[in-house]
Amino acid sequence: MTAYNQKHQILESLDTLDQTQTEKVLDYIKGLMHVPKDDLRYQKMKREAMKEIRQALGNTRKLNPGF
Repeated sequence: MTAYNQKHQILESLDTLDQTQTEKVLDYIKGLMHVPKDDLRYQKMKREAMKEIRQALGNTRKLNPGF
């Protein structure tokens, strides 16, 4: 699956949410972007966020944990 298709799937998933849910998801993602990347808490939070996003999208595929 290409990056374009993955992005398209995420956008389609966001379309199924109501406005409040969409705002919460976007705020959560924006919050992840403002944490120092060298912080161990950041790495843990990012892993948890990716896990939650995969679950929300119904995707059980494993991603490379090296990011």
